[in-house]
Amino acid sequence: MEIDSMSLSSVPKEHEKIYQEWFSYADSDSDGRLTGTDAIKFFGLSGLSRQDLKQVWAIADLKRQGYLGFTEFIIAMQLVSLAQSGQAITRDLLSSDVDLENLKPPNMEVSSQLQPSISANWFSTKSTKKVPLSSVTSITDGLKRLYIEKLKPLEVTYRFNDFVSPALGNSDFDAKPMVMLLGAHIGPEPTTDRFVVVMSGPDERSIPGNTVAVQADMPFSGLTSFGTSFLSKFECSQMPHPLLEHITFVDTPGVLSGEKQRTQRQYDFTGVTSWFAAKCDLILLLFDPHKLDVSDEFKRVISSLRGHDDKIRVVLNKSDQIDTQQLMRVYGALMWSLGKVLNTPEVMRVYIGSFNDKPVNEAVGGPLGKELFEKEQDDLLSDLKDIPKKACDRRINEFVKRARAVKIHAYIISHLKKEMPSMIGKAKTQQRLINNLEAEFGKVQKEFHLPPGDFPNVEHFREVLGGYNIDKFERLKPKMIQAVDDMLAYDIPNLLKNFKNPYDC
Repeated sequence: MEIDSMSLSSVPKEHEKIYQEWFSYADSDSDGRLTGTDAIKFFGLSGLSRQDLKQVWAIADLKRQGYLGFTEFIIAMQLVSLAQSGQAITRDLLSSDVDLENLKPPNMEVSSQLQPSISANWFSTKSTKKVPLSSVTSITDGLKRLYIEKLKPLEVTYRFNDFVSPALGNSDFDAKPMVMLLGAHIGPEPTTDRFVVVMSGPDERSIPGNTVAVQADMPFSGLTSFGTSFLSKFECSQMPHPLLEHITFVDTPGVLSGEKQRTQRQYDFTGVTSWFAAKCDLILLLFDPHKLDVSDEFKRVISSLRGHDDKIRVVLNKSDQIDTQQLMRVYGALMWSLGKVLNTPEVMRVYIGSFNDKPVNEAVGGPLGKELFEKEQDDLLSDLKDIPKKACDRRINEFVKRARAVKIHAYIISHLKKEMPSMIGKAKTQQRLINNLEAEFGKVQKEFHLPPGDFPNVEHFREVLGGYNIDKFERLKPKMIQAVDDMLAYDIPNLLKNFKNPYDC
């Protein structure tokens, strides 16, 4: 029997009511999730040692999400109660012969009848006191804390969220790993032009894009910047499936060719795919052996993936529809076409096969082809299975990349502000700076010894900059920059030192 189902079924109603009151007090954000910070505050009332409480959290956080729901909270309270009675906290403790029905709630220094004045002081979300980083309970929890306290203030000060990327919320840190599927449109007309996110859910249902984008527990709020035209072409499909409990899939519409790419898109298709690419852990480029040409739109989409090269894998599907000699030629042509677009020295990993539930066409591929396709399919499945394990490392990597991008953005904005005159000629100076933005980027690069490849796209930056008054920007704040430098140099390494990847056990 599962630990969570056993624990809940064994909780008397009067105890469940107490736990519900405690959970409501402890959940400072009232979002049904107990973060590490809230847990440290509440669990500390038990009088147990910090080491014991770490073990309680590790066992109770069943799904390794970095927070506790009500079910996991009850499990944690039961573990605390058992620990207070002198039992060693182990993973099999609750599934042993412990009499859970007669297990009383733990003794807390503050009872369930918390006085309003005490609870308001203890759990108030308006408290300005910062919780030290040493009190976090997971890597995800630590990254949230670092973002709020050190990186987000720099983003807000220099309008990074307007120029580059929207501010991050809890759902961005808690989201499951994502895989994006990108390919040329090869289906018959008419076809649907929709981005579909396939997620785990209790039953099969579809949620419209406008609804998905405003749900706090989903990491898609940033898509609102692409407007109603896009959101009407976006939806979330939920269904119960074991794989979806660990991975979310993003299915994109087929990339168009010729005149269709200019007349059928009512939104920034390349911008949307670039947004998803930054969020995703793996990007699969899908090709058909009968259609290898890379359209102008597909070239723009692939070019927008620069900076995410390590996430890209290529899938050559329906390979059993051509013979071995043709397959060799197709493979060479594909690599040549991609090489011109991606411009990377590394060779892309290409999975060759027939990736569907039908048996391999041995009449075309032959026995050798069947053996090759099966091995390739196994390799692709192994790559997908590794995604959750690698997701923690990827999240840290993306966080560090974001921090560096924010620093460079701050340097650029403060440099432009410094170039503005104090009195006369502000309008002319602003226009000159916008026109010569590439040269200004060069000045910033030389002054702060920054790598040129880390700078944002000049044209996009120029377009956004045109809507702002440069004179209203902030001057450089060295203390804020130093806080981010300290975060990169000390806080993140300490976080990795204190907490392991949850999938490494």
